[in-house]
Amino acid sequence: MRMLKLTVAYDGSVYVGWQRQADGTSIQGLIEEALARIEGQPVTVTGAGRTDAGVHALGQVASARVATTHSGETYVRALNAALPEDVRVRSVEEVPEAFHARFDARAKTYRYRILNGPVASPFEMRYAWHVTYPLDLDAMRTALAHCEGEHDFAAFQAAGSVVSGTVRTIHRATLDETTSGVDPATPMLTLTFTGDGFLRHMVRTLTGTLVEVARGRRPAGDLPRLLESRDRAQAGETAPPHGLFLVEVTY
Repeated sequence: MRMLKLTVAYDGSVYVGWQRQADGTSIQGLIEEALARIEGQPVTVTGAGRTDAGVHALGQVASARVATTHSGETYVRALNAALPEDVRVRSVEEVPEAFHARFDARAKTYRYRILNGPVASPFEMRYAWHVTYPLDLDAMRTALAHCEGEHDFAAFQAAGSVVSGTVRTIHRATLDETTSGVDPATPMLTLTFTGDGFLRHMVRTLTGTLVEVARGRRPAGDLPRLLESRDRAQAGETAPPHGLFLVEVTY
């Protein structure tokens, strides 16, 4: 048996997320079905993270144990021939037998994209949150700085989540102001978070809270208080899923 490491990109718009669900089509399920055709037997695929319904990925990583001896390039061609066009396997490489896509991950990078202007490009609406109100980017950056470091992010996880611990470390959090690559007339804000792990909805809730700061609805210095509160009800709204991308997993 061999262990494979797959790097996968996908448009999550029409899927229930990475993880298999009782109803709906998942990315994990699609890849497992494609690998099973190649292997001639069921294959279990383990992802580095469970992206939610509507969330996209540029560099999701998965591990799978297989019996066949095809090259990585052959797997890439065969898998992409079997997968829908909005799910692409970017690379396949053989790794040590003990490799685990989730437990061996050292850091993940997520990117959240915001279209900020009265009119948004129709070619970007599927991949960014359209915020029509003017935003104070200086206030947003001031608040964003409070996210860096080791904190208890309980106030920024999905309501009702049950996890063993809510302390995470964000190594780097940045805000970039550019324009849409498709339509230069459309202003684009990009929030990038790199950390050792993320709670469910954590990036989206941080983003929603930062937008409230940038709209003047709460002070830029409110983030430390929210972190200390550990109360999801006190943080901002959860930003919609379609602006979020899993960019990279570091090992």
